Amino acid sequence: MSASTPAAAAHLFADIVLAARIERAECRLVAAGAAVVAQRHPECEVLVRPLRSGQAVLGLPGSPLNKLLGLGFEAPLDAAGLEELAELERLGAARGLELSVEVSTLADPAVGEALGRRGYLLKGFENVLGRRLGPPGSERPAPLPAGMSIELVDAARFDLWVDTFITGMLAAETRGVPSHQQFERAALEPVLVDFASIGQMRNYLVRWEGRAAGGASVRFTDGVCQLCGASTLPEFRRRGIQAALLARRLGDAATAGCDLAVVTTRPGSQSMQNVQRQGFELLYARAVWLREA
Repeated sequence: MSASTPAAAAHLFADIVLAARIERAECRLVAAGAAVVAQRHPECEVLVRPLRSGQAVLGLPGSPLNKLLGLGFEAPLDAAGLEELAELERLGAARGLELSVEVSTLADPAVGEALGRRGYLLKGFENVLGRRLGPPGSERPAPLPAGMSIELVDAARFDLWVDTFITGMLAAETRGVPSHQQFERAALEPVLVDFASIGQMRNYLVRWEGRAAGGASVRFTDGVCQLCGASTLPEFRRRGIQAALLARRLGDAATAGCDLAVVTTRPGSQSMQNVQRQGFELLYARAVWLREA
């Protein structure tokens, strides 16, 4: 059965256990990315710190890495946790960094209450969607359209992939709720380069009649396939590139033994519609809280 067929995915119910599993995987991804940044840029003094069930990162100015996520599951945000949060806030303020906190709608509601009392403002939401994956060989993508090819990125293709991915990403779609954050290319490019180097990360380049047209990334960890972003250059859109990239990654994930695929999108975006067409279901949202430095 083709991975592009919604019926290929069994119904997935989002309970607290599932949300905690996804949030743990997200914490590991961000921590792994921060570790790469710390190794490559020791002058930045990247801070990676666990906080109850969550993970905090303070890194480069203007970087999407500066965040705290995963709160409100196995361990409550008690008095000791609030003291740790206050210390993070002080460290962030000393560096002139805004501390962003992403909280699942399936987390303990007390987390949001505590953030509100500490002066955090609710800035937006992001949606987490997922679908089950079958056993190896069950996710078979449909044949690619004529003229399209997908290849894994190696060292020789890496710079081309980075340029293609960033250019497509910055040509933002206007559909859906606007993002609560905007990043400059100068801030995004080093983060993308570092994230692409994380262990277990796979990067894909799409060509259309030989020309670079789009790119995507995925990471497999503890049976979870994390779709870590995809973009298409504006002149190649509406040709099925995103659907093909998604199907290829799901097939590779099933082969690697993953049983769950997850992706984060802006609410109401074209990306959200694309993954729903391939059987993904809305599992929960993350509320994004921000406390300015």
